[in-house]
Amino acid sequence: MQLPQPLRGIIPPVVTPLAGRDALDYSGLERLLERIIAAGCHGIFVLGSTGEAQALSYRLRLEMVRETCRLVGNRVPVLAGITDTALVESLEFGHACANAGISGLVAAAPYYFRMTQSDLLRHAESLATELPLPIYLYNIPGLTKLSYDAETVAEAAKIPGIAGLKDSSGDLIYLQRVLRLTSFRPDFSVLVGPEEVLGQAMMLGAHGGVSGGANLRPELYVKLWCAAEQKRYDEVVSLGRRVMELSDALYRVGDPSTSYFRGIKYALEADGVCSGLPAAPLAPFTEPEKQIIRGWLAR
Repeated sequence: MQLPQPLRGIIPPVVTPLAGRDALDYSGLERLLERIIAAGCHGIFVLGSTGEAQALSYRLRLEMVRETCRLVGNRVPVLAGITDTALVESLEFGHACANAGISGLVAAAPYYFRMTQSDLLRHAESLATELPLPIYLYNIPGLTKLSYDAETVAEAAKIPGIAGLKDSSGDLIYLQRVLRLTSFRPDFSVLVGPEEVLGQAMMLGAHGGVSGGANLRPELYVKLWCAAEQKRYDEVVSLGRRVMELSDALYRVGDPSTSYFRGIKYALEADGVCSGLPAAPLAPFTEPEKQIIRGWLAR
């Protein structure tokens, strides 16, 4: 499916429902995708951080890609993460995703060796030159230890095939600089990851959000995006408070470094959508932690 230029809206980074250590929960994935599409979301992003991509085998990653493309069809665009420490692995998996029917690819910085901004730009150029699909850079310094400088993003925007940026830094000053420096590309999409700043980011000019909470309550995030698009400021503030309530309830249970996806996964299980099993070596929530999630859902 051809991507809009720029890509706009709510594109949930879907969890990877697991039936075992290296097995996909097929029926759960179908229920999850159907609820997201029915809520009016504008796309699907598989194998991001919320999808625990780096903890999954490449066999299972490709299975997730193929099954998602089969279930979604041509209803909304599907993006896939291809982040790896080795360029060759990113390229090989990118080609496999293209063959499976993916619409666009998302690549964070290689996260083991420390690199210069020139290295990151060269990496982005290699991906864009050698892969047949649009590439979205993924700025998530909290996990990669590397950040794409705003100036580097602007240089990357001059490369054919680089279609946008997903920024998960949470830094609104950085976001404004990226928006200003890439304004020569009206088709360049800038999406934000941290849903807690989605409303503010859109008021500054961002095109939408890759919001983990949209796995659980997709209609809330679509309403927030629509309100921001139509500049209904009071509604943006009100809906933003509800997003913060969800964030506080789900992302602060247990170990905060992993609770952002373990909380969403267990809430989806408690809601009857899909398995809440996290990818190994992480363990599921304890029973007291599960009670906290169930209590919030009941309220």
